[in-house]
Amino acid sequence: MGRSLPRSSPMSMFGFRYAWAFLTRLPGGLHPDGDGRISAAVGWFPVVGAVIGAITGAAYLGAVEFLDPMLAAVAVCGLGAILTGGFHEDGLADTADALGGLNRDRRLEIMSDSRIGTFGALALILVTLGKVGALQELNGTEGLIALVAAHALGRKGALVLMLTLGRASSVGLGATYTADLPRSRVSVVVVLVFGIAALSGAAGLVASTAVLAVAGLVAVLARRRFGGLTGDVLGAAEQLGELAVLVALSQLSDAPAWF
Repeated sequence: MGRSLPRSSPMSMFGFRYAWAFLTRLPGGLHPDGDGRISAAVGWFPVVGAVIGAITGAAYLGAVEFLDPMLAAVAVCGLGAILTGGFHEDGLADTADALGGLNRDRRLEIMSDSRIGTFGALALILVTLGKVGALQELNGTEGLIALVAAHALGRKGALVLMLTLGRASSVGLGATYTADLPRSRVSVVVVLVFGIAALSGAAGLVASTAVLAVAGLVAVLARRRFGGLTGDVLGAAEQLGELAVLVALSQLSDAPAWF
């Protein structure tokens, strides 16, 4: 039997190791038994995102020395998907497919279908193209910083949805995420991540604001179309948040000392 997360310490290192196992395909994570709660790990999501961003950013920093920036960007976007097992991309695709449903029940049914449809495929293609297009505008150092910010802030956007949206269903990851959610601790994490980004300069403030704007739009859409939060909606918010950060920073890359 696996070792369960201590329910009394949602921000412990057990929480980090579970978040690591849940969000990545890399070794070092902790897989708790059936009593473990994902909600005990959610506060660590931006931290895990920052580590993923650092890995992909370091890869971009090296790749642009040998490859065309576009090829380097494609490789790094692919690396990010490999490190996470395409976890968030799957949520994006399922959410896009579900938007085509005629009513709420049908949309939730489509969302639970593991097959990718036309809308899902288009969403994956367009978001990936957007990331590649934005990233290739950045030099190695800028790309490293932007990827750390994108992965950390994208997951911060998902936390904002957990705090502000009710669940659309009593089953699924959306319900699991919000079960016994340590709201006060997660709120502190969101504020800290936003504060760190804002203190890093104008670019950090713009990037964090872009993520909050995306989270707000996704929240409105999810409430109207699905009746609340699902795990797939969180994945979509994370991916769109990443895209928003990369686009924002790529447009600021010509500004003096943008980072």
